[in-house]
Amino acid sequence: MKQQQYTEVQKEKSINILDVLKHLLYHWKWFALSMLIFGSYYYYQYAKSPYIYQSSGSFIIKTAANTPRTARISSINDVSSVSVSSEILQLKSKELMRHTVQRIGADKSYSMQQGFRRKELYKDSPVEVDAAWLKATDALSFTITPLGPQEVLLSNWSTGEQQEVKATLGKAVRTPLGQMVIKGTDHYAKAVYKQEIKFEKHTVEAMANYYISTLAITQMEEEASLLEIVVEDTHPVRAATLIGEMVQVYNEISLSDKNQIGVNTANFIRERLAIIEQELGSVESNIEQLQTQNQGMDVSTIGSAYFSDSRTYQAERTKVETDINLAQIMRGYLTDGSKKNELIPNNTGLVDASVESQINEYNANLLRRKRLVEGNNEANPVVQDLDRTLNSMRDNIGRAVDNTIDGLGIKARSMKNEEYSARGKALQVPQKQRAMLSEERQQKVKEQLYLYLLNKREENAINLAMTEDNMRTIDPAMASFSPVAPSRLHKLGLGLGIGFILPAIIILTLSIVDTGVRRRQDIEEAISVPLLGEIPLSKGKTDDQSGATVSGTGRDPLTEAFRILRTNINFMQRGGKHPKVITLTSFIPGAGKTFTSINLSSTLAFLNKKVIVVDLDLRKGTLSRQMGDVKGRGMSHYLADPTLTIEDIIQRNATPSGVDYIPIGMEAPNPVELLLSDRLDKFIAELSTIYDYIIVDGVPMGIVADASVVDRISDLTLFVIRAGKMDKRQLPDLQKIYDEQKLSNLAVILNGLKAQSGYGYGYGYGYGYGYGYGNEKEQTIFAKIKRAFSKLIRK
Repeated sequence: MKQQQYTEVQKEKSINILDVLKHLLYHWKWFALSMLIFGSYYYYQYAKSPYIYQSSGSFIIKTAANTPRTARISSINDVSSVSVSSEILQLKSKELMRHTVQRIGADKSYSMQQGFRRKELYKDSPVEVDAAWLKATDALSFTITPLGPQEVLLSNWSTGEQQEVKATLGKAVRTPLGQMVIKGTDHYAKAVYKQEIKFEKHTVEAMANYYISTLAITQMEEEASLLEIVVEDTHPVRAATLIGEMVQVYNEISLSDKNQIGVNTANFIRERLAIIEQELGSVESNIEQLQTQNQGMDVSTIGSAYFSDSRTYQAERTKVETDINLAQIMRGYLTDGSKKNELIPNNTGLVDASVESQINEYNANLLRRKRLVEGNNEANPVVQDLDRTLNSMRDNIGRAVDNTIDGLGIKARSMKNEEYSARGKALQVPQKQRAMLSEERQQKVKEQLYLYLLNKREENAINLAMTEDNMRTIDPAMASFSPVAPSRLHKLGLGLGIGFILPAIIILTLSIVDTGVRRRQDIEEAISVPLLGEIPLSKGKTDDQSGATVSGTGRDPLTEAFRILRTNINFMQRGGKHPKVITLTSFIPGAGKTFTSINLSSTLAFLNKKVIVVDLDLRKGTLSRQMGDVKGRGMSHYLADPTLTIEDIIQRNATPSGVDYIPIGMEAPNPVELLLSDRLDKFIAELSTIYDYIIVDGVPMGIVADASVVDRISDLTLFVIRAGKMDKRQLPDLQKIYDEQKLSNLAVILNGLKAQSGYGYGYGYGYGYGYGYGNEKEQTIFAKIKRAFSKLIRK
C-alpha cells in the first residue's frame, strides 16, 4: 500500500510557481545588489551618452501626375517615367552624401564637456579652425582652451604628442599637426574662458557612412511620390541643415543629367550645320558656273510647258529625299560605335513621332543607369537589367529608322519614275537647262535642311534654360531641440531589468543543477520512507556544555521542530509499544546525528521521562568529544571488561534537562567485535529497565559495518539527512534499505534547514563535522558553485 502511494506521488510531481517565486524572493538581497549595480552602470551610460536629435522634412518627387505642364518646345523635361524607388536609392547614395557632408562641414566637430556627456556645438562653437591643408581623407583631433580675449591654448593632439601651443586668434600658428588659424566667432565670450573645446576632423567617407546609417527615407503613401526624410545627429541644427543641403545637391545632380541631353543635341546640330553649310556652298558655286556658261540666258520659259508636270513630281520627290537624308543622318548616329553609351539626339525632326517617343524613353533609362552606377557598380542586378533594356531599345530604334528609310525609298523611286516620265516629253530642252534644274533642286534641299537645323538649335537652347528640378520641398526640415536618445527611462529600465533577470537566471540555474536534498518535497517525491521531522539550522549559542539548544519553555523554531519530532516518534510503535531504543545513523559524516541525539534526548526529558544518551561511535566518539569526556571509562571499557557494571560508566545529569550520558571511553581498535558481543544486548536490556528512552548516537551507514551490527538493539532507526549534504541520487539506496528492512523501523529526519520562503526550511546547516573514516567532508556541486558565485560578487 505504501509503495503504491509512493508511486502515485512520483507521478504527481510538478513545479509550483509560488514556490519558485518565494525561493527567488528569499534571495532579494542578491536582486537588490544586482539591480543596484546594473542600474547604476546603465544610468552612468545614459549620463555620458551624447544627446541624439532627430530632424525630418517632407518632399515630393516631380512626376507627370503632380507637375503642371508648362509651355515646352520639346520633351527634354519629360517626367512621366520617373521611378520613386530609383530616386530614393539615389538619395541614399554615398556620393550624394559625400558632397553634402563637405558642403555643410559635417566632417568637423566642436564639442564641450557638460557633466558626464559631451555637447556638440556646431555653429555655436566660440572658435573655428581654419587649415587649408586639410583633406577629405584626414582624421585628427585636439583641444582648444580659450585663455583670454585673443589667446587660446592648443593641446591633447591626436598624434599623442604632449606639446602645448599658445595661439593668437586670427593668426597662423605652427602645431604638431600643421599650420592652422584659430578664429573667434560671435559666441566667443568670457563664459568660455578656461573651458576645453574639443575639435575633431573625421574623414568624409566615415561621416558619409554615419549619416547614411541614420538616414531614413520613406514613401508616405504607396501610390504617391511624397517622401519623408529623417536624419539623426548630435546637433539638431546640423541635422536639419543636412537634409536641406542633401535635397539641394540631389536637384543639382538631376539638372546636370537633364542638361546633358541638351548639350549632346546642341553638339550634334552644330556638327550637321557645318557639313550642310559646306555642301550648300558647293551647290551654289555650281549654279553660278552654269549661269556664267549660259551667258545669263533664261531658257526656263521655253521649257516651262514641258516641265510643268515634271516640277510637280520633282517637288514631291524633293520632300521625300529630304526625309530620307534626315533618316540616314539619324541611322548614321545610331550605328556609330563610339557613341553607343551617349544620349541619342532628341526632337530633331529627323524621324517620326513614334521613333522620337522611343528615343525619349531610351535617354531617360540611360541617365538612370549612369546614376545607379555612381552609387553602386555595374554588377548590380538593377544595372544589368537596365543594360539589357537599353540594348533592346536601341535595336528597336534602329529597326524603326531602317523601316522609315525603306518606306521613303520606295516612295522616292515612285516619284522619280513619274518625274522621268514627264521629263521625257521635254527632251528638246537643252542639257544645260537640265543641269541647272538639278543644281537648283540640290540647293533647295540643302537650304531647307539648313533652316530646319537652325530652328532646332534655338529650340534646344530655350529648353536648356527651362529645365526643372526633380524634387520640391513640401515641409522644410526644422531643428527639433528635444532629444530622441538616449532615453533615461529606457536605459534605467534596461539596467534594472538585466539586474533582475541575471540573478534570477543564476539562482534558477543553480537550483536546477543542484542535486542535493534540500527540502521535504525532495524526500517525499523520491522515497516512501516516513519523514518524522524537519530540524532547522541552529544559529543560537548556548551555555550548555553538551550543546543542547532546546529549552522546555522555548517557542523558537528549533525547539518546536524537536517537539514535533518527539510527537511523531510515538507514532512509530511496534507491537503496540512506543520505541524505547532509538538509534541515529546517516550515509555521510556530519549529517547532525550527535546534535540531534543531544537535543532529542533533552526534548524527551522535558516530559519528565528518564532518558540516557549512549555514544556507540567507538571509532570517533563525536558525542563524547562534544561533552568533553574522552578519557574516562565508557562503552569500549564496558564491552571489553566483563567486571564493569553500568553504574561504572553512566554519567548522571549530563545536561541541565537531566539526561544521563554514557561516553565511549577510549577509541577501540576492534569496534565491530565489541559490538557483536552479548554484553551489548545485556547492556541495552538492563538500560531498558531503568530508562524510558535510550538514544544511541551511532555511525554512518555503509562507511563501516558498525551501523548494521548495532541495528539489532534498535526499536527505531532515525536516518539523519543533512540538507544540502546528501545527493538526491542516494535516495534510491535509502529506499532500497527501507524496502529490504536492513534497518529496524526506519524513519527519516531532515536536518539543518535554513528558513526561506518557498522551501519551508532551507539549507545551509552550519555545524562543521569531520568524520575520520577515510572520507573528507563532502560538498555538493551546488555548494561549490554558490561559493564561487559569492566570491565573484564580492570582487
